[in-house]
Amino acid sequence: QVQLVESGGGSVQAGGSLTLSCVGSGYTYSRYFMGWFRQAPGKEREGVALLTQGGDRPCYVNSVRGRFTISRDNAKNTLYLQMNSLKPDDTAMYYCARVRPGVNWNCGFKPGEYDYWGQGTQVTVSS
Repeated sequence: QVQLVESGGGSVQAGGSLTLSCVGSGYTYSRYFMGWFRQAPGKEREGVALLTQGGDRPCYVNSVRGRFTISRDNAKNTLYLQMNSLKPDDTAMYYCARVRPGVNWNCGFKPGEYDYWGQGTQVTVSS
């Protein structure tokens, strides 16, 4: 049974930092590229960052590029999102997701291409 479990969310002031983690289980972790998405109240889910299976090719949505860093440790089945210089607009529920089998690497951030999602971890940034 595939499971993704996020942790690391919290409340910070603008300019602060947080690191999110996502532990995967129930599948061969290193075979799938992974991503972080977020959803704020009243808004659609949006892609934040994606990472290839080997961790060598990240992509980011423009609004977080230069502030967020996605990484992974395949030995620990863990995906990370280091978030620096946080802004109130970053406030959202953050989800990690696993790509569907057969989907080739792309930076399209299409939620429909991801078949398993974690339960989410809340990030709140105050001004």
